[in-house]
Amino acid sequence: MSALPPLVQRPPELMDDPSLDAGQHEEALQALARIHVVSRTASQIAARLVALSHDVPSTAEQPLRILDIACGGGELTTAVATRVARKVPHRVEFIGLDISERAIGWATRDQTLVTENLDVTFRTCDVLNGALPSCTLAFHSLFLHHLDDVHAVAQLQAMAAASQVGFVFSDLLRTRLGLFLAQLGTRVLSRSSIAQIDGPLSVRAARTVEEYHRLFREAQLPDPTLQRAWPERVCVTWSHS
Repeated sequence: MSALPPLVQRPPELMDDPSLDAGQHEEALQALARIHVVSRTASQIAARLVALSHDVPSTAEQPLRILDIACGGGELTTAVATRVARKVPHRVEFIGLDISERAIGWATRDQTLVTENLDVTFRTCDVLNGALPSCTLAFHSLFLHHLDDVHAVAQLQAMAAASQVGFVFSDLLRTRLGLFLAQLGTRVLSRSSIAQIDGPLSVRAARTVEEYHRLFREAQLPDPTLQRAWPERVCVTWSHS
């Protein structure tokens, strides 16, 4: 499916507005959680994190520390965490980071998890204006399309600097099919007017495969492994090795 016309200006999304009504914000986060389920995002990201974790010695005494950047309400954090914990021989510590105190409050209320080999916690963090916590691995989903090229490049560099092994992210492709699926999916999966407006805006703000590769070149990072995934997404894996 062909790409949409070149992006002239990245449109602001309603969910990024800190003055958004709390009820509307939570409803939009719930819609996003359902979209992640239908998109199989947790499975896609977890499989790639597990593959990268093979570069960590199985005898390592420290737990794997994995960051979820711009975690929102935390449902994806926990879904990825439980899948990774079942597949790796290490104790795993997941930390969800988000600038929104409101979102972190919801995540802390509903998504924290501590088991014998897994610890999931959340904290407020402005990931664009400060160093990320050091970690073994990092990931994010549907975050990079919110950022212009300068901030996107800085974010890739920050993830590379913070992570011992590498990082993964999932995001949208700017295609006509992607726009159609966003328009359809947000109406079928949610009654949130915020999600129904922001979904198509997200696709229009997303990038093509070549534009994702260009971000890595501008960040002076070796080319990533980039795979197209359902539904009109890209899953990107980058490692230091």
